[in-house]
Amino acid sequence: MSLPGPSTTVTAAMRDRRSVRAFTDQPVDRALLRTILETAQRAPSGGNVQPWQVSVLTGDSLSAMIAAVGARLAMGAAGSQPEYQIYPDPTPDPWMARRYGVAYAMYESLGIAREDKMGRAMAMANNFKAFGAPVLLFVHCQRFMGPPQWADMGIWLQSVMLLCREAGLDTCPQEAWANFGQTVRDQLGLGDDQILYTGLAIGHADWSAPVNNFPVDRAPLDEVVSWHGF
Repeated sequence: MSLPGPSTTVTAAMRDRRSVRAFTDQPVDRALLRTILETAQRAPSGGNVQPWQVSVLTGDSLSAMIAAVGARLAMGAAGSQPEYQIYPDPTPDPWMARRYGVAYAMYESLGIAREDKMGRAMAMANNFKAFGAPVLLFVHCQRFMGPPQWADMGIWLQSVMLLCREAGLDTCPQEAWANFGQTVRDQLGLGDDQILYTGLAIGHADWSAPVNNFPVDRAPLDEVVSWHGF
C-alpha cells in the first residue's frame, strides 16, 4: 500500500492524523523532534502560564520504563496507581456509545471477538509498550495546577501531534500511562509535587497493520455545535 507522506497544511494534518497503534522501529531524529517541540512552545495558554512540563524517552530509558510499568501491570488490580479518573463513572450516552464504538472497531480490526477477554487484555497491554514506538513523551505539570491549565496542556499536545504530522511522523496520545502514575514518576525522577497527564507515542506508523486502518467515526457537527446570532 502507498504510505501517507507529510501533511502539507493544517487542514491536511487534522484530516490525516489518527491514533497510531503500531509503529515501525525506524528511529526518530532528535534534531527534528527538538524543532517540533520548540515550535509547539508557541501554543497558547491562559496568562501565558505554559504549565506543561515534558519528559522524552528513547532507547534504554524507554526500555526501563516499559519494564517497570510492565511489572506493575503483571500484578493485576493490585498494581494500579491511578493519577486521576480518566472517564466519568458512570459515563452516559452519547459519550459512552462513542467510546464503545471506537473500541469495538479497534478489536474487530485485530480479529479479537467481544467475548475474548484475554485477547483484549493483551491488546490493551500494548499501550504499555508504546505500541512499538521508538519515542515516548510524557506530559506532566505541578500538582496544584487546575482545569484551565490542563486544557492548556491539551492545546500544547494537539500542537505537537499536528507538527509531527507535518514532519511525516505519527503519534498516539496515551492517558493509559496515568494508571501507573507513581511508577512513571519514579522512573522519571519526579516528585509528588508533579502529576502525570499523559504519554504520547511518537514514530513512523506501520500502515500495513490493520489496527492503523479501521475507520474512526466522529459525531456530526450539528450534534456538538449550536449557532447563535447567525
